[in-house]
Amino acid sequence: MGSLLSRLGLECGAKEVKEEERNIRANDREYNLSYKYANNAIKTSKYNIFTFLPLNLFEQFQRLANAYFLFLLCLQLIPDISSLSWFTTVVPLVLVLAMTMAKDGSDDIVSACSAQDQKHEPLNLVYIETAELDGCVSVLPASEFDVCVCLCVYTCISFKDPLSLFALLLFSSSSETNLKVKQGLTVTGELEDSIEKLASFDGETGNKMDTWSPLRSLHLLESKYFWSVCYPFPEPLCPCLGQVRCEPPNNRLDKFTGCLSLDGAMYSLDNEKILLRGCTLRNTQWCFGLVLFGGPDTKLMQNCGKTTFKRTSIDRLMNVLVLSIFGFLAIMCLILAIGNGIWEYQEGATFAAFLPKPEGVNPPFSAFLTFWSYVIILNTVVPISLYVSVEIIRLGNSFYIDWDRKMYYPKNDTPAQARTTTLNEELGQIKYIFSDKTGTLTQNIMTFNKCSINGKSYERVDFSWNKLADPKFWFHDHSLVEVVRGGNPKAHDFFRLLALCHTVMPEEKKEGELYYQAQSPDEGALVTAARNFGFVFRSRTPESITVVEMGKLVTYELLAVLDFNNVRKRMSVIVRSPDGRLTLYCKGADTIIFERLHPSSKNEYAGDGLRTLALAYKDIDLNYMEDWKKRHHEASTGMEQREEKLDALYEEIEKGLLLLGATAVEDKLQDGVPQTIEQLAKADIKIWVLTGDKQETAENIGYSCNMLREEMTEVFIVAGNTAEEAYALEKDMQKELLRTACMCQTVICCRVTPLQKAQVVELVKKYKQAITLAIGDGANDVSMIKAAHIGVGISGQEGMQAVLSSDYSFAQFRYLQRLLLVHGRWSYLRMCKFLRYFFYKNFTFTLVHFWYGFFCGFSAQTVYDEWFITLYNLVYTALPVLGLSLFDQDVNDRWSFQYPQLYAPGQLNQYFSKKAFIYTVLHSGYSSLVLFFIPWAAMYDTVRDDGKDIVDYQSFALLAQTCLLIAVNIQLGLDTYYWTAVNQFFLWGSLSVYFAVTFTMYSNGMFLIFTSSFPFIGAARNSLNQPNMWLTILITSILCVVPVVAYRFLRILLWPTINDKVRHKMRQEKAVLPAAPRRIQPRRISTRRSGYAFSHAQGYGDLVTSGRFLRRTPRSRGIVFSHTDSPLAQAKPQLYRTIVEGEEPPQIP
Repeated sequence: MGSLLSRLGLECGAKEVKEEERNIRANDREYNLSYKYANNAIKTSKYNIFTFLPLNLFEQFQRLANAYFLFLLCLQLIPDISSLSWFTTVVPLVLVLAMTMAKDGSDDIVSACSAQDQKHEPLNLVYIETAELDGCVSVLPASEFDVCVCLCVYTCISFKDPLSLFALLLFSSSSETNLKVKQGLTVTGELEDSIEKLASFDGETGNKMDTWSPLRSLHLLESKYFWSVCYPFPEPLCPCLGQVRCEPPNNRLDKFTGCLSLDGAMYSLDNEKILLRGCTLRNTQWCFGLVLFGGPDTKLMQNCGKTTFKRTSIDRLMNVLVLSIFGFLAIMCLILAIGNGIWEYQEGATFAAFLPKPEGVNPPFSAFLTFWSYVIILNTVVPISLYVSVEIIRLGNSFYIDWDRKMYYPKNDTPAQARTTTLNEELGQIKYIFSDKTGTLTQNIMTFNKCSINGKSYERVDFSWNKLADPKFWFHDHSLVEVVRGGNPKAHDFFRLLALCHTVMPEEKKEGELYYQAQSPDEGALVTAARNFGFVFRSRTPESITVVEMGKLVTYELLAVLDFNNVRKRMSVIVRSPDGRLTLYCKGADTIIFERLHPSSKNEYAGDGLRTLALAYKDIDLNYMEDWKKRHHEASTGMEQREEKLDALYEEIEKGLLLLGATAVEDKLQDGVPQTIEQLAKADIKIWVLTGDKQETAENIGYSCNMLREEMTEVFIVAGNTAEEAYALEKDMQKELLRTACMCQTVICCRVTPLQKAQVVELVKKYKQAITLAIGDGANDVSMIKAAHIGVGISGQEGMQAVLSSDYSFAQFRYLQRLLLVHGRWSYLRMCKFLRYFFYKNFTFTLVHFWYGFFCGFSAQTVYDEWFITLYNLVYTALPVLGLSLFDQDVNDRWSFQYPQLYAPGQLNQYFSKKAFIYTVLHSGYSSLVLFFIPWAAMYDTVRDDGKDIVDYQSFALLAQTCLLIAVNIQLGLDTYYWTAVNQFFLWGSLSVYFAVTFTMYSNGMFLIFTSSFPFIGAARNSLNQPNMWLTILITSILCVVPVVAYRFLRILLWPTINDKVRHKMRQEKAVLPAAPRRIQPRRISTRRSGYAFSHAQGYGDLVTSGRFLRRTPRSRGIVFSHTDSPLAQAKPQLYRTIVEGEEPPQIP
């Protein structure tokens, strides 16, 4: 029964016990199953075939508007209350529910298929299907072409490589794609793939297992179909291993604490010995793994928590307005109910002969029934189709972003992508942008530029003498080659450190053709530099590193790796050379390294805007090393405070270092970054750069991007090297920090952690009440992206995790300009126009009922035909307003770039607000008065051409609804700035459909077939053939639009907005782009110093750096960073590329 409920998506109410520690014992299935650990079954879809209909309907009726119309439907089933047929409510409600249900079902299917696609890649993959977590060992085959997708969390036992080292790609192609280094325990790696050894190996008692019980199956996956595959060893095996104790399931991707007991010895299990669900194996053919976590317990699934649903400011305003509309509806119904009670008391007896009252109905009770009758009649004031229409508009505007070729990056084949459809209009209201630096403003492609060895600086040279040199590598200083080839010990130690202290994985497909796969661009650049200078890193194992030193093959014994983390900001390795010398090599941020050695050198390249890294070493005594290694083993196998103990040991041994020198790598700006920042600043968008770099680097990036200028003499600096030092973010200092920052023209926050980035965003959101946008490219930007109203991810060198957490994504920072100034502004303008017009047409439609109540004895008689009431929002006015909301634009994209000030109205909520809503209601009130009283007065005591009376209810209803439809369509035409063939077709087509349906429904044939449903027989042909009817329609339409035209004329004449001025100029010049402004000469930049900073990732020597030291140099010196390689930006640095293109503007956005 429990299994059935689980398959139905339901759960029994068993109380969950919090897991403190996980225990897995090999060869003891009953012991492992007794813990009832989760199996590998996961659920990625929201619905299934049984729960879709009830669950989706339950969710939809949680919306106030849907629940309200369901309540109206129940009222309409009461004959004493309803004066309308049931279909007037059922048809719109069912249509809205069906459209929403189709959308939700489609999204759920896409989500489920996407999850399957992530598991089942279109390659020859091996899929491990686990029934239960029972302590058995699975084999994971892989090769250069066939890689293994891990669907559980494994601890590595044995590998094809007897030295138990391989590489993997975390989270496959759907998430972070940085290369990681993983290794298994050497003691188990020696077992290799020998079934006999694995079966006879007993980690506890030495006994052999006589039977194997197959609980796993291997399948070959190709094109999403399964085939069985055989291997030269039995596919299932349950070898005898020891016991694993580890932490309970959690979402920490960078941390794992556990230990393995074998033959009475304890071995540490950390993050480097774990294969996570979703990773792909590289550089090995197979490995054996012991499943630790399965299904929902895996770290990948633990990180797939519920994402906070982001709502736009317009959504929140709409919720308030809908509640106020309910109040307005109640007031109207109350007035009409009171009127009914008074009329029944004074005039009711007069009409008793024509309208006999049921037994027991008195004026108060009649007023009570009338109140609910008018609730039904006036229900159109509550917009049931509003939310569906809004979703359609947002979806359409999202497609425009996806289809925009000007936001497509051909180099990486990366288009822009709207990953959400609910935030488009908020792109036109951004006030603050929070940007990362590395990979966001810069290219995150490193080149080795300079180095300092023993106090002497060197620059680039020629490497033709080295057969193993990388032909793409350039370095200018020939003296450094002579120093290296001359056998300088310091120079050799310098490049030896670069060749040994890293986590790069080598690949050599052909002799001499080396390919390095690095965790960060910095490491790749540094190891490549060492390779070109004769210290070639060739291979590595968990216990050794092989280097070719000036043509001689040397293997170093790797004794320890002192891991990098965000606090340490450094990495060290301890190696034993062939002559027995023990050496610690360390590289890290200059400030960190300098604290651990005598101040005998200084950072020489920070002022050039380069990323600097200090290198140091230390010889270690053998006896001390043995003692330290023993204490290191005890700390690494402990289950409590393991990280703190290891950090203390690392701190102890990394003292008294000797400085070797420093390196400097260059990271260029992306194309168009300064121009984009300048354009956004003209749009009054505040840009804050949040970086983990030092103050000097932060200043240099400001100058390079034109955020800082020489005339800015006062620079306010707040830096927090660690989370504890960021006092400005404490509660008692937050407001002061924000007040000071808002007084500045430019804000650059340096030395901030990922958490502090999110705190800065939250600070602005909380106290400034402004719309914020965060943009980044790495995992350390995810918290900031999620904290902002809108998150933008850049698909760059640091993987896809920022993209997966974002609302919008593209490949280059410069596309942000088009996203906001074009798509965002258009989306906001269209949504505001839609809402104003939608409320106008619905209020006008409903208020005519209200005025008619005073002339029908408050009897809840409708003024329109029931079929017109049913089709008004669904057919007659649906497509024209959608055409307006999908295609309208005040100016084209080129003028939007030329005048960024057009963006300001969105920031100020000028197009739709409570004030604009009140104006719309007043406008609707005036129009409803005209639409009711002009037709009423025109038909009062009126006769036909033949002398027959035309004053009847059906003729008046037809005239009133025709005047209404034509008037609201004229208003739509006045609101439309940009006419397309689609708009014209929707507008004239809707009017044509109205007249076609009217003449059909009012025909004799429909009356004869459905007598009770179509009572308006002959009303259309008898009324619309009279000239006075068309004259009335003309006068009514003119009176409805005259105040609007007069107001807009006076406003443009006396108080023109920036939008009016630009539109007028565009019409005058016939959309010819104005001449580009003169080129501004580069400003003189004073010398600024910068420093090196690591990224905020943690793992096996994860040295992904987050700082690039960028600056613009004076005119007398060469520019360290070229702002762009494109001739366009060089010629016109102040304009976005689309401004100066000669092509015609697109006809549709």
